[in-house]
Amino acid sequence: MEDLTIDLPDDLDSCHSLIRELLETLHQDRLLIGNLQHQLDRLLRQRFGRSSETIDPDQLLLFAADLLTEPEAIPATPTQPGPAEDPPTPAPTAKPERRGHGRRPLPDHLPRRPVVHDVSPDQLTCPDCGGCREVFGEEVREQLEYLPASLVVIQHIRPKYACKTCQANVVIAERLPEPIEKGLPGPGLLAHVIVNKYADHLPLYRQERIFARQGLVLSRQTMCGWMATCAERLKPIYDAMVRAILQSQVIQSDDTPVDVLDPGREGTRQSRIWIAIGDGDHPYTAYDFTRDRSGAGPARFFKDYRGYLQADAYSGYDALYKSGSIIEVGCWAHARRKFHEARETDAPQAHRALAYIRKLYDVEADAKAADLDDEARRALRQERSVPILEEFFAWLEKVRALVLPKSPMGEAIGYALNHRAALMRYTEQGFLKIDNNAAERGEKTIAIGRNNWLFFGSEVGGTTAAVLFSLTETCKGLGIDPWAYLKDVLDRLSTHPASRIDELLPDRWEALRRAAAIASGTAAGSVDPGGGPVETAAPRRGIGDSS
Repeated sequence: MEDLTIDLPDDLDSCHSLIRELLETLHQDRLLIGNLQHQLDRLLRQRFGRSSETIDPDQLLLFAADLLTEPEAIPATPTQPGPAEDPPTPAPTAKPERRGHGRRPLPDHLPRRPVVHDVSPDQLTCPDCGGCREVFGEEVREQLEYLPASLVVIQHIRPKYACKTCQANVVIAERLPEPIEKGLPGPGLLAHVIVNKYADHLPLYRQERIFARQGLVLSRQTMCGWMATCAERLKPIYDAMVRAILQSQVIQSDDTPVDVLDPGREGTRQSRIWIAIGDGDHPYTAYDFTRDRSGAGPARFFKDYRGYLQADAYSGYDALYKSGSIIEVGCWAHARRKFHEARETDAPQAHRALAYIRKLYDVEADAKAADLDDEARRALRQERSVPILEEFFAWLEKVRALVLPKSPMGEAIGYALNHRAALMRYTEQGFLKIDNNAAERGEKTIAIGRNNWLFFGSEVGGTTAAVLFSLTETCKGLGIDPWAYLKDVLDRLSTHPASRIDELLPDRWEALRRAAAIASGTAAGSVDPGGGPVETAAPRRGIGDSS
């Protein structure tokens, strides 16, 4: 029988953390047991039950009577015992604002189309005096309707002029630059295809079918060429984003695998997509495509960087840390995951480790709740987190001698002790994060899309995706409509001065657009739904220019 003896912690907070971890695991085990019982119930019904929906429950009890009882529900979070002494009287706090009930008002920027439902003329006569009733008010009820996306053909008309007397000297307006020179798609259509694929994970072959239902034949090969051209045109903005990210105090990075068609052999080979997220002063997300997972990719991307780099313990980053100009910051989410996986083989020790890590995250939660600045957060970590870390690592040194090095628990302990300095580094600065979860969330965009488009058609497709993913993901992170941004940028990029390319960075573009909307008295979020009378094209200006 397995020996479950363990040295319990002495302080009450550690015991509470350990109890919470144990109860969380117990709750997950109960859910798993309940799911397995449900599957067993279905299998027994299919194997021994009648073909109809009714079944004799006694028949199931012959095979699994002891497994069909429902487990008792346990609370998701434990109730902590109160302290022995009387708790201090809490300071009076303002009543929390009650959330209203009912339907939320519809956004103001949506266009309104009034539909008047008037009474019939014979109802306008007053039944008492015979006079004519007059309007004294109205009742307005708003209903949200959906109009399917429509395709519009824009006719660019350039009148020709000539001298009637000489029958010569023809003059015509200059042709305006277009996103794709002499190409079929306008900037709105290009932005639509980009957002569908790279923000909403809709592969080109599905978009091809959607356009076909609207009576338009657009092959996926054609749209693939459009995407490559757009990425090439948007590359200066992507490069500006990368330069801004490299000015950050700290960058979070991670990578995820992607399959790429290999023309030299049948099937695909595995490549990588890397992510780099800047700090609060440089709120951009940039992706980078590489053929493999070697350290050459990070070395190229971060060659001019000086600051903190927070990533997992992948050895490909080691060369960057050796120079001393880039300081490694560890990720406690990666360390915790290894202890979490070790619960199956060494539950007592794994839960003790998870309890320590929970205490570290409790400190971060308190700092967030108090809305501390960087210096106050650093002081709080030095006061509370550093003692926890020192106690935790001392305990790991003690436990390492009791477990097999190649066991899950041994590998989790080895990971934590081998990267002790990096895992403690977040306590040195208030602007550093305890984990690398922001980068992992950014890579989920690739993972979700990968389940839809499956692979890149070529390395060019990987580079194209890196540029377009960077712009759409940055827009989503900043709360900007990626379609509105890409449509406007693709429309004006040809005439925008290269020396002012930073004005087209998503956050600066949004700030300039809002400033222009305030100056003109229009809503910044309004979008022209299309259609309308004949338009007269005006010379294009940069986004920061006055009209």
